Amino acid sequence: METRPPIPPFTRESAIQKVRGAEDAWNSRDPDRVAGVYTEDTVWRNRAEFPVGREAVRTFLQRKWARELDYRLIKELWAFADNRIAVRFAYEWRDDSGHWFRSYGNENWEFNPQGLMQRRFASINDLPIAERDRLFHWPLGRRPDDHASLSDLGL
Repeated sequence: METRPPIPPFTRESAIQKVRGAEDAWNSRDPDRVAGVYTEDTVWRNRAEFPVGREAVRTFLQRKWARELDYRLIKELWAFADNRIAVRFAYEWRDDSGHWFRSYGNENWEFNPQGLMQRRFASINDLPIAERDRLFHWPLGRRPDDHASLSDLGL
């Protein structure tokens, strides 16, 4: 059976590792890489969409990153227990008209014993921002280790 370490039950260190792994995967903007960390029957709530299953997640992500251009994300551990992790996040992106946004949210994750995410519930709000107000300026891809966290940025 497929495993995705770290696996539950989580410690503070392994929960932080899981959150950073998720952030890195999402910053790749690779729907196959991201979808691969979810169970085949994963259940999601993302804004007003409710994808069920890894293939539905992959399709959702393809649509998302076709619309949300120059996507850069920071996730931060909020809480953890046993096989669950709560995170807060912010990401910046622009639409095809050049309008910039910062999206803020919280996610609740539940993992199976092999470390695959079986449930993901996200609440997200979008804030239009001026390009000069952007805070996430690293090259597309993984956030550099020395880049400020959400807490450091006051977000």
